[in-house]
Amino acid sequence: VQLQASGGGLVQAGAYLRLSCAAAGRTFSSGTAGWFRQTPGQEREFVTAIRWADKATNYHNSVKGRFTISRDIAKNTMHLQMNSLKPEDTAVYYCAVTTRNLISSSRSSSSQYEYWGQGTQVTVSS
Repeated sequence: VQLQASGGGLVQAGAYLRLSCAAAGRTFSSGTAGWFRQTPGQEREFVTAIRWADKATNYHNSVKGRFTISRDIAKNTMHLQMNSLKPEDTAVYYCAVTTRNLISSSRSSSSQYEYWGQGTQVTVSS
C-alpha cells in the first residue's frame, strides 16, 4: 500500500488548507485512517483519525472545531480540511492507515498504523 499526501503549503494565520491522502495498492472498505504531524525535534503528534466504515472520528483538542477529517470511499482517499490555521499548526503532516477498525482509545497512537505517507509541509505565518 502506498499513501500519497498532498495539499500542504505556506499560508497566513487564519487561512485554510485542505490536505489529501490517496491510497494505492489496496482498496479500503474498512480500517482506520489518521493524520499526524511533526515538528523538528518533536515526536509525531496525533491530529485526527476516522474509522473508515462508520466515520467515527477523533480529534486532538488543539484542532477541534477547526479541522475536519473525511473519507471518500469511491476514490480511496481521505481529506483534512484545516480552517483558522495558527502558527502552531506549522508541521509536516503525515497520513496513516491501518486495516484494523481501531477503538477510540487506540486511534491516537502512531504505533497502531501500518502504512504511512511521505508527509506534506504546512507552514502558517503570523
